[in-house]
Parts: sequence; structure tokens; C-alpha cells
Amino acid sequence: MATLTETARSPGLLAARPPGRRVLTALPTLSPRLLVPRLRAGPAPFPLGGAEVRRYYFARNAVWEAARLLGLAGHEVLVPAYHHGVEVEALVAAGAVPRFVRVDARMRLDLEHLEQSVGPRTRALYVIHYLGFPQPMDALLALARRRGLAVLEDCALALLSRDGAEPLGARGDVGIFCLYKSLPVPNGGILALNRPLDAAGPARAAPLASTLSHATGSLLAHLARRGGPAGEAVREGLRRSQRAVRAALHVGPLATGTMHFDPAAADVGMSALTRVILENVDFEEAVQARRRNWFLLFARLRELAPPVQLELPPGVCPLFYPLLVEDKAGVAERLAARGIETVEFWNTGHPACDEAGFPEVAALRRRVLELPLHQDLDPDDMAYLAAAVEEALP
Repeated sequence: MATLTETARSPGLLAARPPGRRVLTALPTLSPRLLVPRLRAGPAPFPLGGAEVRRYYFARNAVWEAARLLGLAGHEVLVPAYHHGVEVEALVAAGAVPRFVRVDARMRLDLEHLEQSVGPRTRALYVIHYLGFPQPMDALLALARRRGLAVLEDCALALLSRDGAEPLGARGDVGIFCLYKSLPVPNGGILALNRPLDAAGPARAAPLASTLSHATGSLLAHLARRGGPAGEAVREGLRRSQRAVRAALHVGPLATGTMHFDPAAADVGMSALTRVILENVDFEEAVQARRRNWFLLFARLRELAPPVQLELPPGVCPLFYPLLVEDKAGVAERLAARGIETVEFWNTGHPACDEAGFPEVAALRRRVLELPLHQDLDPDDMAYLAAAVEEALP
């Protein structure tokens, strides 16, 4: 748990809310300085460096390919009842049969229910590391060995996180990662192959129009972030122009925020632009900034509205700050009026999952509001955000 000593080391902890309106984006934004190709000073962290990987446009493509490589067609896969939905669509498109498992109020897999759910048709465990926080991999891997099951680690929300000394996604048969949730890239999903599997990789290059559309959107968000209300106004004007041009040219970018898996796009790869940006990212700085920002919010908000997780273990790179609120839509609207973008990733799941049997999951979907704490944001931003949350809560 964050201690007073640990949080007090971060500057700006007790700073008053800065005057005026700020723009706090939900995801990190693309700075122009990241677009100039240069050589990295050191190796990239797992899975970006030193791993056997396949690079896709979407993480969902990696889910589909992993299910195919592991021979899961016609077999059951145990999937957490708390999920996005698109990963389940990808599993189903690959022929797998999802069977859903309980997740508790702290986003932890119920190991007892998981083992009870293993049946004669079960061939794999699908493990989701929520918001960068690890599931109990020692116990899960032991169960998988006992029952002869493959393990798919979904790290779409957990890039750069570790469980002790081990990177998340490195211990299962495969690890699956989404890059654009954590880094300012226009697209990118990774399939890490942790045992020999005959994976050829994507056959098609990323579409240029879609890549440039997403990159431009992130650059405009960076402008709004740096320029305040004036930058936000310019951003919105340019976005309207961008949409008009796309409509006139009949160009539709592949949408990264959708709930659906498109099998026709399963063989689309990561863009060259994403690779350039990755060469310029300071990954360690990103991890440290996210951890600092988590502690700053926790110290300010823990008594008012505790997060889902009450501790930030060493090595965890948090994706968002998961605030528990009763009026999620209302709080999000009031924060938006202050220029603060929030995230509601998983308000609904896949229709195959009957949430009547999973009340804790239904409560998470109803109450969790994700606050931004990414590496673009500094201690003054966290003070502004915390003050806005204090005002927004009923």
C-alpha cells in the first residue's frame, strides 16, 4: 500500500489546484519529437525487445492467432467474466468456446471457481491482468500444469508491468499486448511466443490512411494538452476538417476503440510509424511517471473514494487509476467539463456471458471510472485532477 513516506517523496502532493481549465487526455499523446528516427540507447523491455514476437495492427488479431496456433478450435477456454468483449469475439472467431469464470470485487480471478470450471473439453486458461496489476501466476501456472492446459496472458492493459522480477506476459504459453493504450502510437498489438509455435506473422501492411488518421488525432491531442483551451479549440476545428476530408475521399480508418473483431483484418500488421515512435520512447520514464501519479492520486483521494486496488506493488505499471463511484456517468460528465477525459472501457461484456451469475463483475462495470495518470501528466496535473474529483463526487 502507498505509505505516507513513499507518497511524500513526490513533489506537488499537497499543491493547491492551479487556476484555469486544463486539458488532461485519457491516453498519452504523440509529441512531434517522437517522430524523428534515432537509435535507442539501450534495449527495449519485454515484449518489445529480445522476445519472439509477431506484430499486428490490433491486439485482438494476436488473440485470434494465438487461439489458432494453440489448437483451441472446438475446445473450451476459461475466460474471466470481467472482460472487454472483443477478445471473446476473437476467440469465438477462431473456433474456441468461452466458459466464464468469477472475478471478485478487486479484479482478482477466483481460483477455486476456475478449477471447478475445468471440464473434459477445457484446453486453455485466458488470464487478464487488469490495469497493469498481476493475477496470481504461480497458482495459475500450477493449475495449468496439473490439468494440461495452455495459458494465454492478456496484457492489453498491462504493458511494461512486472510481477516481481518477471514481466507480465512472459510466463504463459503466449502473451498478448496492446501498445496504443499505454504509449503514443497509432496502432500496435503484439503476440509474444513463449514456447515454439509455428506463427508466420501478419501478411498485410498497416493501411497508411488509418495510421496517419490516428497519429494526427494524437498529435492534435498533444496540441490541446499543451495549449490549454486555445489548443483544444484548434484541435476540435482540425478534427472536423479531418473528418470532412475522410468522408470526401471515402477513407475509413480501422477503429481502435471498437467492441468488435473483424476476421477480414486479422492479418493486418503493425505500422512502420509505430516502430519509429517505439524507438524514441523512454519506457523507464513512462513507468516511473505512472507510478508517481498513482501514488499522488491515492494519497489525495483514498479516504474520499478508494480505488479498486488498495496497493501498488513494486514493478506494476498502472494503466489508469480505477476510481469506484456510484454515479459514473455524472462524475465523468463533471470531469469532462473541467477538460479531464476519463475512460469507461468495460461497461458491457460479450453477450455470451450472463452477468446475472457474476454480481461482482456487474458492480465493476457499473462503478469503475478510470482516471488518467499517464506519462504526459505531471504532479500539478494530478493536483488539478484530484481537486476536480473532490468537486465532482456527490
